[in-house]
Amino acid sequence: MASMIESAWAFLLANFSDFQLTSLGGFIVHESAFFLSGIPFILFEKAGWFGKYKIQKKTNTPEAQQKCITRLLIFHFCVNLPILIVTYPLFKFMGMRSTLPLPSWKVVSTQVLFYFILEDFVFYWGHRVLHTKWLYKHVHSVHHEYATPFGLTSEYAHPAEILFLGFATVIGPAITGPHLITLYLWISLRILETVEAHSGYHFPWSPSNFLPLYGGSDFHDYHHRLLYTKSGNYSSTFVYMDWLFGTDKGYRKLKMLKEQEGKAM
Repeated sequence: MASMIESAWAFLLANFSDFQLTSLGGFIVHESAFFLSGIPFILFEKAGWFGKYKIQKKTNTPEAQQKCITRLLIFHFCVNLPILIVTYPLFKFMGMRSTLPLPSWKVVSTQVLFYFILEDFVFYWGHRVLHTKWLYKHVHSVHHEYATPFGLTSEYAHPAEILFLGFATVIGPAITGPHLITLYLWISLRILETVEAHSGYHFPWSPSNFLPLYGGSDFHDYHHRLLYTKSGNYSSTFVYMDWLFGTDKGYRKLKMLKEQEGKAM
């Protein structure tokens, strides 16, 4: 398996420049992971599939879904892609490489875990700041236009927010200077996580049912349903920051009441 990956990577190195693999390749990885994981949830909602696992009974209109997709494409090509191009020299300066040999899985997994932990810490505070009155009204309210989120709404946000919270995603790689393949994996996993959190569905196989401290769709859906001053649940992947600072008390109380109601029935 490792030799196959190395052979495929050698082919990429032989046919594309380091800049193309980092900027354009990173963009392609992002778009592929995002739309391939997000579009199925639109289909589920339209077809009424997996209805018993849908967190909210309310659905989005086709017009609202189309608006989201259109703006996403504009933001991705006019904001995300230029950022990837402009920040290429910075990542090279911080030590990122694309050459062979590829890093070991031990190195890759350790770095990715570090990125998740650091991203949670930075994202929590950034997200919490965005829920202050002025920033919510002028910036973060764009993301909260969808009180009933679906997968693709995870990146539906004001351009200023894309830059602001995007810092949480790139700070880890900027510190460690990873191999490009590690960056590809990190981008993909982070996208899969945020799409799942905004999916609007809580399945028996959802990661939050198996991974300790993982937030997931039920945790983040609560955040979208409430008023910005009372929502809490500011974490991205793991919930330890909300637990430490008590910003998930409303969610935990609601969950406890639901469990009690279930036992009573």
